Amino acid sequence: MAEPDLSLREAYVTLALVPGVGCTRLQALIARFGSADRVLRASLEDLQGVVALAVAAAIRAADRAATERALATGDGMGARVLIPDDASYPAMLRTIPNPPPLLFVQGDLDLLTRPAVAIVGSRDHTRYGAEVGRAIARAAVEAGLVVVSGMARGLDAIAHLGALDGGGATIGVLGNGLGVIYPSAHRELYERVARQGLLVSEFPPGERPSAGSFPRRNRLISGLARVTVVVEAAASSGALGTVEWAQSQGREVLAVPGPITSPVSAGTNALLRDGAGPLLELQDLLDHYPEVASARGAAARGPEPHGRTLFNRLLAALQSEPLPAEQLIERCGAPVDEALEALSVLELGGRVRQEAGWYRAAAGGLFRGTVNSER
Repeated sequence: MAEPDLSLREAYVTLALVPGVGCTRLQALIARFGSADRVLRASLEDLQGVVALAVAAAIRAADRAATERALATGDGMGARVLIPDDASYPAMLRTIPNPPPLLFVQGDLDLLTRPAVAIVGSRDHTRYGAEVGRAIARAAVEAGLVVVSGMARGLDAIAHLGALDGGGATIGVLGNGLGVIYPSAHRELYERVARQGLLVSEFPPGERPSAGSFPRRNRLISGLARVTVVVEAAASSGALGTVEWAQSQGREVLAVPGPITSPVSAGTNALLRDGAGPLLELQDLLDHYPEVASARGAAARGPEPHGRTLFNRLLAALQSEPLPAEQLIERCGAPVDEALEALSVLELGGRVRQEAGWYRAAAGGLFRGTVNSER
């Protein structure tokens, strides 16, 4: 009995999901046979004229019914599949090496047309990293950017939540298929991003994550963004893999300096030593986005009453006069260990100076657009 014809789109998705068939091989196969459907119907011998035997065998064994199930599952959750010929396929990904041959997306597709910044960092972060990551995400969305991250625990989640809580939008790039919540504790975040932002995956709905899926995800995080910001990263952090992808894609990398005694800042400080741009204030980021509001324009909108970071509280307390450490910490209302850690970072970044136990503000603030005192 003859096989029923698949639509060209279903055939393309089936071929794109075959293990070992990436963008380059897929294009070569379609160029040779004329369409994805004809590739799937080609003989093993003919396929070997384009790809290796193992890939040819995998194509011959392609599960068309699995494609139908994946597409039906996606339809059921309101998701779409994008291929490079689609107008909605993100232009930023068209220019990277080995762009994804398809994307499963759920949420607001318009976010793919807006300027975006990737914010990544350690899963095992410090309080400093959490505060800075949240501040960067909020400041970025207030300036008109979309925040991209990887939906992982730690600073990825903080970046997404900072963007959403700041009234902005975020894109979550998954290392698994839509409908799979990983880690399981992120159900609420997953649902918020699907509802208020956009979820993106190369993997078919329902597919579980694997060790190799996260490096693939990382190349999309950097690929969707003009700039990748690393908040905190240990020397062996997976976030540095995203940096490598960003560099290979010709994207800018900015790093937040951290205490030289902090293991989770070892990777970011090394990036700065090796030539990454420092992120010390919002303008450092916005310099790469001339089409969005300037840092001065963002400042005009003002901070949320309770949204200032510990860094900005410290800097605000020093605006009128220098203060001894004990009085400064008392004014900012933070635990002593957190305040001292933040002061060391501000001093390292040249934002405060210490003389005989007294602190004074240097020019500027961590985010020039958010250092406002509440008087």
